[in-house]
Amino acid sequence: MSKEEKMEEQVMQDTTQATEEQVQNEINDPSEEKVEEPTTEELLDKANQQIEELNDQLLRKIAEFDNYRKRTLKEKTELILNGGEKTIISILPVLDDMERALKNIPKTEEVQAMFEGMELIYKKFCDILTKQGVSKIETENKDFDVDIHEAIAQIPAPAPELKGKIMDCTLTGYKLNDKVIRHAQVVVGL
Repeated sequence: MSKEEKMEEQVMQDTTQATEEQVQNEINDPSEEKVEEPTTEELLDKANQQIEELNDQLLRKIAEFDNYRKRTLKEKTELILNGGEKTIISILPVLDDMERALKNIPKTEEVQAMFEGMELIYKKFCDILTKQGVSKIETENKDFDVDIHEAIAQIPAPAPELKGKIMDCTLTGYKLNDKVIRHAQVVVGL
C-alpha cells in the first residue's frame, strides 16, 4: 500500500467515524426540540373551551329563532286583525253615498230619481266587490250543482228539459276568488 492509499483510507475512516458520532449525538441530544404530545389536562382544557364556544353559539341561535318566531307571530296577528282594512277602505265611499241618499230621500218627491240613485250606489258597490275578487254565482237556466247551490225546495218541472235545472233563486250565492263563501239557495225542478 502506498502512502497515498493509506491516507485515503485514514480519511475515509475518520469521515465515517465522525458521521457516526454526529448521528449518535443527534439521537441522544436532549437539547434538540422534540415534538411533545399534549398532556391530558391540556386536552381537557381545549375540549372545555370548544364546549363553551359551541354552547355560546347554540344559545345565540336559540335566541335568534325565538326572536324570529315572535316576530312572525306578531305579523300574523296584525294580518288577521287588519287583513280586511283594504276592503273596508274601498267600501267606505259606498257608505258615504248611502248616507247622502238617506238624507235626501225625505226631501225629494220623485221616486224615479231615488230609484236611479239607489241603483247607482248598488252598481258602485258591486264594482268594488268585483275588484276585491267577489263574484256572483249564476243560477238562471243552470243545472243544479251541489258544490255551489243549496236546494231549499223542489217543484215539478213544467217541461221535461227543466228537470234538474234551477227554477228560482231565493238567495244569491257568492264566490271569493273561486271559493264559495255563500251557497246560492235555489228551487230545483223535479
